[in-house]
Formats: sequence, structure tokens, C-alpha cells
Amino acid sequence: MKRILFFLLLLAPEAWANVSLPAILGSDMVLQQQSQVTIWGWANPTERITVTASWGGQPISVTCSDQATWKVVLQTPKAGGPYDITIAADNKIVLKNILIGEVWVCSGQSNMEMTAGGGVKDAQAELPTAYNPKIRFFKITKTAANAPQDNIRGQWATCDSISLKNFSAVGYFFGKKLQNTLNVPIGLIDMSWGGSYMDTWLPEAIAMLYPETRHSAQTMPKVPWCPNKPGVLYNGMVAPITSFAIAGVIWYQGESNRHDAPAYHKLTHLMVDSWRGLWQKDFPFYFVQIAPYTYNGKFQTAAVREAQTKAMDIPKSGMVVTTDLVDNLKDIHPVYKKEVGNRLAGWALAETYGQNVGLYKSPQYQSMQVEGNKIRLTFDNAPNGLQAKSEVLTEFEIAGGDRVFSKAQAKIKGNTVEVWAKDVQKPVAVRFSFRDAPEPNLFSKEGLPVIPFRTDDWDLGLKQ
Repeated sequence: MKRILFFLLLLAPEAWANVSLPAILGSDMVLQQQSQVTIWGWANPTERITVTASWGGQPISVTCSDQATWKVVLQTPKAGGPYDITIAADNKIVLKNILIGEVWVCSGQSNMEMTAGGGVKDAQAELPTAYNPKIRFFKITKTAANAPQDNIRGQWATCDSISLKNFSAVGYFFGKKLQNTLNVPIGLIDMSWGGSYMDTWLPEAIAMLYPETRHSAQTMPKVPWCPNKPGVLYNGMVAPITSFAIAGVIWYQGESNRHDAPAYHKLTHLMVDSWRGLWQKDFPFYFVQIAPYTYNGKFQTAAVREAQTKAMDIPKSGMVVTTDLVDNLKDIHPVYKKEVGNRLAGWALAETYGQNVGLYKSPQYQSMQVEGNKIRLTFDNAPNGLQAKSEVLTEFEIAGGDRVFSKAQAKIKGNTVEVWAKDVQKPVAVRFSFRDAPEPNLFSKEGLPVIPFRTDDWDLGLKQ
């Protein structure tokens, strides 16, 4: 009898949960300016919830569904604050010190995840003067799940020496540049997992949609530091925040997908398309090309970089090149991240916010012309010409019809480069920095490194 009474008490309305919110909605957060933002949560079925924002407008009321969920949509003003939001039902929640500004997701694997506390030297130098009340951080706790989740773990924090120490250094420098230039509050959501595969960041059904992406998903190596099942990081870390309005995404990942580089281009398209669909916004997506590192293979990383370059065919996307930002080719984690974040911010400021930031795109191979025993290469994004950072240009190779590449000599002529080799009299193809750990020295006059490339499409011998 006592057990029956206890069970009935559990079912009584008084025993049900009070109105509650997901972790991403909290005091100190930043909401996307001039947007329709969703405020949502849980309560008793049929309970009446009223949401009031201190920036004005009428309170909005809604009745909780029979699934014990509710949501309302608020129109945010121009950047500013601080504001409060009150959620009133049988109980009351007041979210305080809310700013309105620009919100960006910072995602990827370890090079996005790396922090000042994890050894990022230029982020360590920021710690003494890090306090900035107009930059707010939300670091999502690592969570993998077999089905989409409705909540995450984490909380909003104001940027200071304590919160910065354990936040994405790339994300911080990106956000700091935006905040200094735009003079609006910046919210940064760190959604990263070291060693993670792209296949785990998109819905499993999407990852398995095409033969090439299905092969990648089914052949992810098993490692002790991250899961290798498609979709599980999407389920645990992405799905719970897709109702939270954002401006865009920055992404630094790709090293782990060396196992199937040919699939990476398609995977990137699928991930961006699926995320944009889930957020119901065609947001910008700016990403970092993986840095040189001495791997075991010759072309695996080069092929990933090539796939990343091709992924710039995604609308509203852009890529940062990092071939010049490596201090140790035997360290997969370059310890300087400030310039990476600044270059990402250059893309965002120019393309998303219409700011005049000068040249922000790396020179990119456009075309080639055979001229006797030489090949002349032309480049986009080099309006003022090219420069070498040392006397002899490095990382050029040239091949004839036998497809055997030889180390080449190269000479800059304006925004073109002539390439030749004594033992290749009838050249047909050129490669530049097309290996795992290149050390190129070809830049635009503005100091941005040329994107690695090859003019051929010959089989690289990578297994699929």
C-alpha cells in the first residue's frame, strides 16, 4: 500500500518539475542582434508560461504542450545591453546581464579546442589583460550520444583570465578581433573535441547517404580519445543548441579524416548543409586548412587540404591557410593561434559584416600555360603581385608525360610564377606544397601564403 501511495505522489501535479531552461539559455549570455530568437524549455503540461524581455515589447505567453515542452520567439534589438529576461509560471526564472550582439560557434577538433591552459603561447600572453565584459564564452562539455539530445552541459561566462584559460584560443582571437572592429558584444560557443572525425559531427543518416561518405563513416579508426561512430557528436553537442540563434560558424578540423581524404569534400558539404537546415539559416562558414605536420603518408594530408580548398565552393564560405604558422613540423598542434583567429576574422569582417579589411584571401592557383620547357602559373587574389620570403622559391615540383615529378626551380613575374626543371623538357603539370609537411615561402605582397595546389588530377594511390 505504501508503494502505491508513493507512486501516486510522483504522478501528482505538485510533484512535477517547475519551468526550466536548457543550459545554453542563461545569465551572462549573448543573443543574436536583430533576430528572431527562441526561448524554450520544459514545464508541466498545460502550464501557462509568460516571457518578458527588458528591452521592450509586450510579454509573450504560451501554454506548455502535452510533451512538457514550450517555446516562444522574441525579436531582439540592435546590439546593446545589459538586459534581463523573466520567465514566469508556477515558478519564476530571471536571466540577468544579457547582451545583444553577434554569436558564433567555434567547432572542430584539437586545434580549435586548444587553450591557453593547454599551451597556446599567444593566448597565455593575453591572460593578464583578458577581461572584456563584451565578450562572453560558452564551452560545451564533451558529450557523445546515440540519439539527439535536448540539452548540454556548460554555462555562460564573461571573458577574463579564468574563463579564457580553458576556452578555444582560436575562437577567442577571432571574437576579440570582431569585438574590437565592430564594437558590439560577441558571444562565442566552443563546441570542439580533440581528434574528432567530421563524420561524427553530422547526423548519422546524412553521413551514410552517399557511397563515399558511407565508406568514410564505416572506416573511421578506433582511437581512445574520441568516438568513431557517425552522428554521435551531432547528437550530443550540436542538436541541443540548434534553436539558439547564431551569426555563423568557424571550423578547424580535418587531421583525423586522413583515413579517407577523398570523401572530405562531400562530407563538408553535407555537414554545412545539414547544420544550416537545422538552424534554418544560411549562415557563413569559415574554416582553417590543416597545418603542415610530419605524418607517415606522403599525400594523405595533401589530399585533405585539396578537399578543403575545393570546399570553398560552398556558398558563404572561406578558408584560412596556415602553411606559414607552424613552428615545429613534428607537432600536430601549432602553439600559436592568434594569427589563425585573426585571419578567420578577416573573412567574417569582409564577407559577413562588409568591413574594409584589405586583402584577406590567400592567393589561389587559377591557370597554367606551357611555354617551351617552362610552365607559367597565374593566381587569383594577388592584385599587387607575389613575393618570396627567401631568395629561392621552395615546394615546387614539375612533371612531364611520364608523371614523374622533379624538384623545380621557380621565378616570380608579377602575379605569375614560372616553373621549370632541367630534366623535364616537356612539362605538363606542376605541384606546389603538395605533401604532408611542406615549408613554402610564396606569399602575396600583403603577406598571405599561397594555397597549396596541383594542376593535375592524377590518381594519388589513396585507398577508398
